[in-house]
Amino acid sequence: MGNLRTKDLSKIGYHNDQLRSLVIGIASKNFKHHSKQQLLDLLVNIKNDPTAFLDDELTSKIAEKVIGKVEGPSFKTFELRDEPVYCKTYGGKGIETSAKKQMELASLLPVSVQGALMPDAHMGFGLPIGGVLATDNAVIPYAVGMDIGCRMALSIIDETDGFLKRFQYQIKQALKNHTHFGMEGGLDIRQEHEVLDSPVFNEIPFLKPLRSKAVRQLGTSGNGNHFVEFGEIELLADNTLGLPAKKYSALLTHSGSRGLGSAIARHYTQIAMNTCKLPRHAQQLAWLDMDSEAGQEYWLTMTLAGDYAKACHERIHANLLKALGLKALHVVENHHNFAWKDRLADGREVIVHRKGATPAHKGELGIIPGSMTTPAYLVSGRGTADALYSASHGAGRAMSRQKAKDSMTVSAMKKLLTNAGVTLIGGTVEENTLAYKDIEKVIAAQGDLVDIQGKFYPRIVRMNKE
Repeated sequence: MGNLRTKDLSKIGYHNDQLRSLVIGIASKNFKHHSKQQLLDLLVNIKNDPTAFLDDELTSKIAEKVIGKVEGPSFKTFELRDEPVYCKTYGGKGIETSAKKQMELASLLPVSVQGALMPDAHMGFGLPIGGVLATDNAVIPYAVGMDIGCRMALSIIDETDGFLKRFQYQIKQALKNHTHFGMEGGLDIRQEHEVLDSPVFNEIPFLKPLRSKAVRQLGTSGNGNHFVEFGEIELLADNTLGLPAKKYSALLTHSGSRGLGSAIARHYTQIAMNTCKLPRHAQQLAWLDMDSEAGQEYWLTMTLAGDYAKACHERIHANLLKALGLKALHVVENHHNFAWKDRLADGREVIVHRKGATPAHKGELGIIPGSMTTPAYLVSGRGTADALYSASHGAGRAMSRQKAKDSMTVSAMKKLLTNAGVTLIGGTVEENTLAYKDIEKVIAAQGDLVDIQGKFYPRIVRMNKE
C-alpha cells in the first residue's frame, strides 16, 4: 500500500480529523496489498454508498465510521421484538411461505403496532406486496415501496358497452397517440398540471433537479404490469355510486409516480438505513422517526409523489376522453403504495403502510384488477379493523416474471387473448394471465373486507412492450 496521508483523504471528501485517523489506521492494517490509487477509489465508493460495504468484514469498519460521520449523533441501533405484533392473514392458503416470513419479520420491528396480509400477497422487497403495517410515529420508506403512489383510476363513461365495438379503431388510435410507456421519453404534447408548481420542488434541494424529468414524464406510464385499458363495466343493483345498474364503457389505468417517486424512495431509504441500524436481515425495514427532519421531509416528498401519480392518471384520462369525445360519469381512484396517518379501533394514532394494498375504510371505493384477460372488481370497503381498513390491490403474481416468460409462448398468449375477446397493444408474456393468481379466489378470500359494486371486463389493453 502506498503511504496514505490525511490530505489524500481530504481531497476525496473525508474532512473529519477523527474519521481520517481511523481510516488510516484501519487501512494500514487491512489493506496492505492495495495500491494507493486502488485504496482511494475504494474509499470514494465507501463514502458514496456506505451501506453497500457493511457486509464485507474488511470494509464494514470504515463504512460504519462513514455512516456515523455522515449522520452524526442521530445514528441509533435497535433490536427486534421477541414476539411479532398481531397480524391477520387473509387467504393464507394461496400465499407463499416467503411472503408470510417477510410479513412476520416486519411484525418484529420495535415500532410495529399491527400488521395484515392481503390474499394477493407475494414476496417483495422489504415488506411483501400485499403487506399492510401500522407503526408508531415512524415511516418506513421501503415499506411504502419504490413506486410511491402507484394507483388505480377508473372512469365510468357515459356510453353503453356497445361503444367499444363500434369505435374499436378510434380507441386503438387514441391509445397509441395519447399514452406513453417505459423509462424514457414522454408524450409529444407537453402536459400541464398544477402539481408541477408545487413549492416542495424548491423547498427541498434534493428535488430541484428531478422537476424537469417530472415535467417530461407527466401523463405517462411505467413498465411491467402498468396499463391503460378500455373495457365494459357492469354495475350491480343498489350500487353505492348511485348509478343505474347496467353495462357502461369504462377506462381503467394502473401506474405510479415514475422517476420522481423512484428517486425519492432511493434517497430516503438510504437515509433511513444510515440512521436506523437493525439486524442485517431486517435492515431494509429501517425507518425514519416522524419527529425528525428526515421523517418530515420524506412525508412531504412522498405526498408530492402521490399527487404526481394522481396527476399522471388525470392527464391520461383527460387526453383519451377528449380525443374520443367522451365524458366521465364517475371516477374512482386510490393509491396502493403509500403511507397514511390513521387511527386503530382503540383510537391510537398510527402510520399505516400499504405496499400493494388498497385502502378499504367503510364505504371507501376501490378497484381490484385481475390481469389483461380477467375481470377487475369495483368494491367498497367494509372498514375491517383486523385488516387495517385494507383490501388486496389485484390478483397478485403467481409466477416470477422470469418463470412467466419461460412457461408461455407469444402464440399461446395470443390464443388466450382471442378467447377472452381482448385486443392487446404492446404487452409481454411476463404479464400473461397465468402469471397471476385466480382473481375470483382472491376476491372470495376478502368477503369480510369489501362489498362488490361492479365488475369490469378488459377489451382493449395498452401495455409496455419490452
